[in-house]
Formats: sequence, C-alpha cells, structure tokens
Amino acid sequence: MIVIAIIALIVAVGIPAWQAMVRNGNESTAIQTLSTLRTCQISYAGRHQGKFAPTFADLVKTGCIEGDKFNSETPVINGYVYTMKVEQPSGTKPAFFSINADPQVSEGTMATGTRHFYIDSSIGTIKYTEENRPAKADDPSI
Repeated sequence: MIVIAIIALIVAVGIPAWQAMVRNGNESTAIQTLSTLRTCQISYAGRHQGKFAPTFADLVKTGCIEGDKFNSETPVINGYVYTMKVEQPSGTKPAFFSINADPQVSEGTMATGTRHFYIDSSIGTIKYTEENRPAKADDPSI
C-alpha cells in the first residue's frame, strides 16, 4: 500500500508539471513561429512591390516556411492556431498584415497554451495577452 501511495503522489505532482512544461514549449514555439512569419512577410514584400503574401500558401511557395505545417488557411502547429489578415496597398494607404497565434485549447487541464500572441506589419514586437481572447496591437509586448 505504501508503494501505491508513493506512486500516486509522484503521478499527482508529475502530471501538472509535465502539462505546464508542454504549454511553455508550445508558447515558445508560437513566439518563434511568429518571428519567422514576420521575417517571411517582410522578405515577400521586398520582392513584390511592397505587397504582403495574402495567404500562408503564398509564403510556402517562397520556401520561407514549411508546407507540411502551413497547409491550410488556419494551420495548427504545436497546439496553436494561426490566422493571418492582409490588406494590400491602395492610394495613400500602405500594405498591412497581422497574424494571431491562439491556443487550440486555452483553459483547463488539456490547455495547449494560456497566452495569445499577435504581430503586425506596423509593430516590431510580439504582443500577448493572458486573457481568453485574441491578442491585439495595444496589448503588452513580450
């Protein structure tokens, strides 16, 4: 009985720690992926008269990101869902893009992450929120 109690204690302590480690890893990957996507968009705009890639598929075609990961309009990578919005230049308005990375599951024991992330073409940092909503430009920087 003592052995079973010890195993139960180890499991009770180990599972939450393991889940926190997975969430932290997913969040770190999301931050790195957003940085890569920002670099890819800037590079794409440099080769396409200031226009940003309208879809992830267009960035895949450049070889900047992996096609097996970004194979849909809202790809899911390591528990984070990525969405991109692009506005092409018109008149005096410059081109603009924004990308959100939101956890697939943001609450509970099966959460894939707790922070939501955001980048856009007008800011140089990644923004985040711990509230259960997509991050936006006026949220704090990482």
